[in-house]
Amino acid sequence: MTGSELAPMPEDWQRALAVVAHPDDMEYGSAGAIARWTDQGKSIGYLLASKGEAGIDGMPPEDAGPLRVREQIASAAVVGVHDVEFLDHADGVITDQLALRRDIAAAIRRHRPELVLTINYRDSWPGGGFNMADHRHVGAATLDAVRDAANRWVFRELDLPPWQGVRWIAVNGSPNQTHAVDITGTFDRAVASLREHRAYLEGLGGDMSDPEGFLRPYAEQIGAQFGSPLATPFELLSV
Repeated sequence: MTGSELAPMPEDWQRALAVVAHPDDMEYGSAGAIARWTDQGKSIGYLLASKGEAGIDGMPPEDAGPLRVREQIASAAVVGVHDVEFLDHADGVITDQLALRRDIAAAIRRHRPELVLTINYRDSWPGGGFNMADHRHVGAATLDAVRDAANRWVFRELDLPPWQGVRWIAVNGSPNQTHAVDITGTFDRAVASLREHRAYLEGLGGDMSDPEGFLRPYAEQIGAQFGSPLATPFELLSV
């Protein structure tokens, strides 16, 4: 599907769960949409597979992990999300797909979302560039976990009732974009949300360390394709 055919994301839902690999994954693409939806009164939770402890080159993981947890909680609050959960999968080497699927399925059964959001599970980003393993593994595990959560005979040890109410999975950062969200009214909060990752951005450097400069051109590009000043895209999968 080309950009000119991007459809509006469905908004006839009340509960969503976002599942990503690291602190900052939501803020580099989805935060503007999250702010729009929480403004509509929707309930959204975040589930992070890791604490991002390997994400700051100049800081040892035992220091970086707790700091990045605090930054993520503050970042989520900017866009109206106050339910933020962190798993204990090791940042940078997330490979145990069965354990990851179990953890995500448990969260889906607890949160009972209609929409599940996740990070790009494909090999590349829009425009090229190889996607890192953590993103691919968490995204793929999330797709599987939606089905797992709906099957009462899978992960019976969780002692949680199945949840068959997920209607869509929305993938941010996918090269196969199908839908978009107008974030013109919430873009500033998306930028502010990313800025809360202060230590991470300082350690990162380069173009991605400038929230406004990095986020705006892409939001304008997608907005021009979608028919609004600023927008963010998703690959939407029906369940």
